[in-house]
Amino acid sequence: MTSTIRRVLDAIYDSAAVLAAICLVLILIVIVLQMASRWTGISFPGSTAYAGYLMAASSFLAFAHALNRGAHIRVSLLLTALGGQRFWGELWGLLIGTAASTYLAWYAVKAVYWSYAFNDISQGQDATPIWIPQLPAAAGAVLLAVCFADNLLTLVLTRRDNIRSSAIDQTAE
Repeated sequence: MTSTIRRVLDAIYDSAAVLAAICLVLILIVIVLQMASRWTGISFPGSTAYAGYLMAASSFLAFAHALNRGAHIRVSLLLTALGGQRFWGELWGLLIGTAASTYLAWYAVKAVYWSYAFNDISQGQDATPIWIPQLPAAAGAVLLAVCFADNLLTLVLTRRDNIRSSAIDQTAE
C-alpha cells in the first residue's frame, strides 16, 4: 500500500515538473511572438504579463519535484556535522518547511478563491481574470506542502526522508 502511495505521489510530482517545463517552453514562444510582433508592428497586448504568469507557474509547479530531487538549498554541511543527530536536524528542517509551505499553500488557494469571487482582473492591457494565472501557482504551493508533509511523515516513520542526495551531499560523505 505504501509503495503504491509513494508511486502515485512521485508521479504527481513528476507530472507537475513536466507542466513546469511546458511553461518554460511557452515562455520562449511568448517572447518570440513578442519579438515578431514588434518587427511586424502588430500589437501583442499583455505579452509581458503572460510571460510573468508562465514564469510563476513554472517555478511553483517545479518546487515539489525539485525538493525530492535534492535540488533545493539544504544546509548539508550542518546536517553532516550533526553526525548521529542528523535525524533531529532533518526533522526540524522538515517541520519548518511543512509549516511554511502549508501557510503559503493556504493563502495561495485563498487568493485564488477571492480573485475568482470578486472577478478580479489584471492591471495590464490583457485584462486576464487574475485567478487563472494564480491557479497553477496555488497548485504548486499545495504540491510543495504535500511533498514536505510526505517527507516529514516518511522521516518520522522510517527515519529517512524521500529526498535524494544532491551532489554536494555525496561529496561530503
